[in-house]
Amino acid sequence: MSKQTFVTKEKLEEIVKQYPTPFHLYDEKGIRENVKALQEAFAWNPGYKEYFAVKATPNPFLINILKEYGCGCDCSSMTELMLADALGFGANDNIMFSSNATPAEEFLLADQIGAIINLDDFTHIEFLEQTLGKIPETISCRYNPGGVFKISTSIMDNPGEAKYGFTTEQLFEGYRILKEKGAKRFGIHAFLASNTVTNEYYPALAKVLFQTAVEIKEKVGIELSFINLSGGIGIPYTPDQEPNDIRVIGEKVREVYEEVLVPAGLGNVALYTELGRFMMGPYGCLVTTAIHQKHTHKEYIGCDACAVNLMRPAMYGAYHHITVMGKEQEPCDHRYDVTGSLCENNDKFAIDRMLPKIEIGDLLVIHDTGAHGFSMGYNYNGKLKSAEILLKEDGSTQLIRRAETPKDYFATFDFCDILKDMKY
Repeated sequence: MSKQTFVTKEKLEEIVKQYPTPFHLYDEKGIRENVKALQEAFAWNPGYKEYFAVKATPNPFLINILKEYGCGCDCSSMTELMLADALGFGANDNIMFSSNATPAEEFLLADQIGAIINLDDFTHIEFLEQTLGKIPETISCRYNPGGVFKISTSIMDNPGEAKYGFTTEQLFEGYRILKEKGAKRFGIHAFLASNTVTNEYYPALAKVLFQTAVEIKEKVGIELSFINLSGGIGIPYTPDQEPNDIRVIGEKVREVYEEVLVPAGLGNVALYTELGRFMMGPYGCLVTTAIHQKHTHKEYIGCDACAVNLMRPAMYGAYHHITVMGKEQEPCDHRYDVTGSLCENNDKFAIDRMLPKIEIGDLLVIHDTGAHGFSMGYNYNGKLKSAEILLKEDGSTQLIRRAETPKDYFATFDFCDILKDMKY
């Protein structure tokens, strides 16, 4: 089975004349169509807001596209907060700060720029108060009910093994304490499964959170202002998977909202999401060139990209579909390991993958790298991160991050006299 690329071979050949491989390429048209579909799916909820998970694709050019549609930013670190603030998100509850094991200076910056702080742990209540000298009037708590999360008889994930969130008992006690300490506007957040490819996940998660919101009202006397369904809506990495239908998901969540919240007098609760992979994943790809063939115990194709450019296959054994450009109609009758050049044997984009015969110089498109692709890169072996390029709606291209140079790699040694006269 195959997956369609959003760029043609002819267009790629034009792009590589200006920007050498490897690089990440993003589809502006696809991003815009997707965010519009998301907004339409939840338009029934007047307070709905998507807080894009910056960690997925921390590129200001792409985030600004989402900003045009009223999206906010979900940040998890100091530099992500700085980026969101620099892009003008630091007002009107446009930043959600969801962190864990959080340093004091990050809480200080979040408060300074007006971010909603989403507390990860019961002990953080006291830590936050000591850090800020107060409890913010608007506050959110991250909930982890523990155990396994199921939809019908299918286990989706194992929250009990996750390091995030308050237990049920801690959650109720936490809201009581926060209320006593002056908080006036409350939210709840939970992330119970990752990369789900089913229209049932969000409605099932919503039911858990909506029922918890009703209990909080009854037991603590707090009416939540917002409920954050977080992320977890996934994408079909393999060509045989059916993609999620966001409009069906939105309608199913509406049904649960009216079933659980409305009868409890909570029909004005705003819904938030913090999608990353769903927003960007399918609309990015890694473009690389086959530069070597190796014929030993297996057949290997060596690329000019490596795990520095896309870590997920090496880290998780994750599947990313590969298209050999121009050979989409040729039989997949060759078995290859598609590798990079790191001194690590797990630096493989594919293992025993059936592909058309690959020649040196062929362009390979590695699909679905628009989220957790470039952002998870690193510099092992002194490898340099690649460029990011936006394929615009009119067919033109825009460089939205230049490729790193050796000067970038050595920049943190700017105090070192030994390297000051380097000629590279």
